[in-house]
Amino acid sequence: MAYQVRQLNKKTGVTYVYEAVSVWDKELKQSRNKQVCVGKIDPVTGAFVPSRRLEPKQAVIRDPAVTASVQVIGPNFVLNPIAERIGLRSILKSAFPESHEQLFAIACYLATEGGALSLCSSWAKGHLPDLAPSLSSQRVSELLAAISADRKQTFFAKWMKKRMAYDYLCYDITSVSSYSELDAFVKYGYNRNGEQLPQINLAMLFGQKSGLPVYYHRIPGNINDVSTLHNLVETFKAMEVGRMHYVMDKGFYSRKNVDDLVAHRDHFTLSVPLNNRWVQQAIDQIHDTIHGPQGYRKLDDEILYVNSRSYPWGTRRCYLHLYYNAGNRARAIDSFNESLLEYREELESGHLLAAHQKAYDEFFIVKTTPKRGTKISFNTEAINRHISRYAGFQALLSSGIKDPVEALRVYRDKDSVEKCFDDLKNSLDLKRLRMLTSSTVDGRLFVQFIALILISALCKHMRESGLIEHYTVRELLREMDTLTKINYSGKYGHILTELTKPQRQILKALDIPIIDPSPA
Repeated sequence: MAYQVRQLNKKTGVTYVYEAVSVWDKELKQSRNKQVCVGKIDPVTGAFVPSRRLEPKQAVIRDPAVTASVQVIGPNFVLNPIAERIGLRSILKSAFPESHEQLFAIACYLATEGGALSLCSSWAKGHLPDLAPSLSSQRVSELLAAISADRKQTFFAKWMKKRMAYDYLCYDITSVSSYSELDAFVKYGYNRNGEQLPQINLAMLFGQKSGLPVYYHRIPGNINDVSTLHNLVETFKAMEVGRMHYVMDKGFYSRKNVDDLVAHRDHFTLSVPLNNRWVQQAIDQIHDTIHGPQGYRKLDDEILYVNSRSYPWGTRRCYLHLYYNAGNRARAIDSFNESLLEYREELESGHLLAAHQKAYDEFFIVKTTPKRGTKISFNTEAINRHISRYAGFQALLSSGIKDPVEALRVYRDKDSVEKCFDDLKNSLDLKRLRMLTSSTVDGRLFVQFIALILISALCKHMRESGLIEHYTVRELLREMDTLTKINYSGKYGHILTELTKPQRQILKALDIPIIDPSPA
């Protein structure tokens, strides 16, 4: 046990402070006191003046007048420099000068903890105590409601300008179920999660090379994918966003969408459904010759047979790339038959989708009689013809990529879309929206988007450094959670706790400077 002893030196008039330690003397078999001078008392102020030979940390511990508070800094120690590198902090500040610190703090909470925003204040008390009073549940609701459309557009315009250069932008839509009855965007529609709940649809753009989300907007839950692209193109036109290269799956194909992209001079690489007659005619022309040596290609370890041709679209030169994969033929047949069963259910229930109308007309026979009512059967001849002629084929239409293998590689690399949607719904707890008002939902989606940028940027650095083999994003942030800053009163500033070996390895791999754990 250690305790302090004060002794007045009568000759000098100085009161010295000694640390007395009780130790056991094995020879005398009794305890002995060992005293070490640790400082003195200032005769004017009465403050403790530590000995110069003490390290700062030792001096702080021995000052009886010092009070201390603990702040968890590990997760922010990682997220802050990541956000600075990609320019997120500066753009957020320019768009939201009064509330950027609170918005970033909420995004950090969602990235590290997830869960209800009502718990953000409790989290902030341990991680960002200076901001905790401004992150109460009521204040968070006010912050979310105050995120105006103009401010968001300012953020998006600057963020897109910084992120989209020399990148492919993947566009896709996901469903987010909601319990709200007051939000006009919440509608029943095709729920991608298979839930019997109304929803909003969330459309997003992701940078394929950067691995970062670039833009999002919400649309009513009963709007299908194909009809959303026109408004997106018009929005970017109004924002004066430069030329982009969209990468999209076949759910977004329509002649009107391609017309819009061509008119706007945007580049695109788009999967085209095989039920389009002009694609089938192109396949018919090369069906018997594509399997020759001229069409042979390898993509990684996959063998493909490829045909590529110039395909003018209006005033724009495009390229139609056709691919045949014998290994995919069986899977394509299974997928086609599964789709036919879904289409039959839609016909029988009367819940028809405009996007499936061609399939209804081609592959089904619908007969209605006064006695038997409506009878739906498969058009076996059309189905067999389609399978024998087109199963195993894939078609891409591209305005900017002439090489068919490169076009397919770019199209397949859009997996970042699915990964970001997975992070959004699971890591960031957006499977359900429980907020009621439209403005609050808008605000929640925006801070969720900022959090998604953070975890996507961190995930990219983890992949590049190899950390992804040892941690998930959430596991890495939890590993950093024991790194704390002890804030002392008076002149001592703060001290960082000792870094663990895993924490040092993480910071080194992420190229984040390791700060010497000494007072500021």
